[in-house]
Amino acid sequence: MSGIAISPSSGDDALPDSARRVAQLLRERGHAKSVVMLPETGKTSAEAAAGLGCSVAQIAKSILFRRREDDAPVLVVASGANRVDEKKVAQQVGEIARADAKFVREKTGYAIGGVCPIGHATPPVTLIDADLLELDSLWAAAGHPHAVFNLSPQELVALTGAPVADVALRDA
Repeated sequence: MSGIAISPSSGDDALPDSARRVAQLLRERGHAKSVVMLPETGKTSAEAAAGLGCSVAQIAKSILFRRREDDAPVLVVASGANRVDEKKVAQQVGEIARADAKFVREKTGYAIGGVCPIGHATPPVTLIDADLLELDSLWAAAGHPHAVFNLSPQELVALTGAPVADVALRDA
């Protein structure tokens, strides 16, 4: 791993504000692993995986949609190797639309590329990609495009309280 680990006890002074908030929230929820700052952006799953030396599948990417009926944020935490099947998501939560950068920032408190699975300004309806549960270790965004944290799939489910669902687009 080529990132720079920020110890949970180091005071988080080296972290950007949004990543510092995530580090604090993780500590409050009993997650002992550190937030890691990547020297290069982790905006895409491939970039994050390259910076961490892990597989793209191990990147737990956060994709936000807007539910049409009530404008609620819908968060899908998917394997970086998967494309999200919007029809499958809609079957679970109702009709959805893509969210623009303003909606993402307003509803999550994070910029695109740094959306964490937890700590959103407006609590989203959340689904976890079932394919993530086949892996031993995951990396998720920690509130900033350069910040990530490590966790197990079981920790992801526990931290979010979200159901696990088949959300991956499969070849026909």
